[in-house]
Amino acid sequence: MQLRSLNTQILLAAILGIALGAALAVLGKDTSVAQQSLYVAGLIGTLFIDLLKMVLIPLVFASISVGVANLRAHDQIHRTWVATLGFFALSMALAVVLGLSAANLFRPGEGMQLAMFADATRAFEARQMPLSEFFAHFLHSLFQNPVAALAQGKVLSVVMFALILGIALVVGGERYRNLLLLLQELLELTLLIVGWIMRLAPLGIMALLLKLAATQDIALLATMTKFIAVVIGTTLLHGVVVLPLILYLVTGMTPLHFWRGAREALVMAFATSSSSATLPVTMRCAEQHLHVNRSVGGFVLPLGATMNMDGTALYEAAAALFVANLAGIDLNVMQQMIVFLTAMLGAIGAPGIPSAGMVTMLIVLQSVGLPVEAIAILLPVDRLLDTFRTAVNVEGDMVGSLVVQKFSARR
Repeated sequence: MQLRSLNTQILLAAILGIALGAALAVLGKDTSVAQQSLYVAGLIGTLFIDLLKMVLIPLVFASISVGVANLRAHDQIHRTWVATLGFFALSMALAVVLGLSAANLFRPGEGMQLAMFADATRAFEARQMPLSEFFAHFLHSLFQNPVAALAQGKVLSVVMFALILGIALVVGGERYRNLLLLLQELLELTLLIVGWIMRLAPLGIMALLLKLAATQDIALLATMTKFIAVVIGTTLLHGVVVLPLILYLVTGMTPLHFWRGAREALVMAFATSSSSATLPVTMRCAEQHLHVNRSVGGFVLPLGATMNMDGTALYEAAAALFVANLAGIDLNVMQQMIVFLTAMLGAIGAPGIPSAGMVTMLIVLQSVGLPVEAIAILLPVDRLLDTFRTAVNVEGDMVGSLVVQKFSARR
């Protein structure tokens, strides 16, 4: 294992960050050393994420426009569309089934009561949104002023505009060849900048994980040990067994070969808890290490970062059954089918309002009449669980790009 390798540096930085964070937690967050360390770690971590977000929008815009144009030029767009949406639906469905099965088997929250968390639920006011209103918000977020979407960083709107622009570039043919060349050069320049930012990755990841490990409430985590164990266990099962098995059956690629190539992006997703912020690294890993064609990767990966959320769908399904057990409500098969559908819908896209992820969780609870104030119980442990589910979300995107490439290449 060479220390000069960026993969190795990132892995060692992640381990060191968790170890230093745990040491600060033992030392106590109120000491001057801990406070100064957390301040510096916060500055470094925020700077690193901001740099990734800086290149995110131009990268998404250029990669999807160029990817769609190139796919249509090679008559691959229909096969790629079908394979992409098919894989997204299958992988999320498997994740939700796994989450529901584990929650039914281990029944986290059974024997506990909502009254135990009265202080947390009393101080929390849920922003409720009916499913119909959520769907209207979701549709509205797809088609917006592209200039405003680019300026405000609305990834889903940028994805939709880039898809339409890519198709228009092909339909227009040679007349718009110069614009296509300009977008290709923008994509190459953005990837060059991503390479520069990645030199800071070990330091940024160490800072992010140090802060995460140092600021967790150990007493609260102990109270919800069973729920946390079920969610992390099933999320890892999906990421370590289900997704690699699909990849091996379709492409013949071994899990070890995949994880070696994907390691940078997986550690980055774990540290940042953001599929979007990780996207520049995901695309870099897929193209340079896993040898995904740029046209396929440029289409599948940005789309997956906004629509393909295996870990999120699994978490929302398991959390709904956890809340049901806390409330003493036994959900029947039909109600669990509703949870299945709403968890998938909620994971696909969240509306552009504050705490959007929590809104989608609220929709799942509302769909089967569970108490929405119970979401306050999930908030304190959400940051820890988010690390694992984001890593699996990103893994699902990369596996999807390899699977789609295999299907697209078939004649």
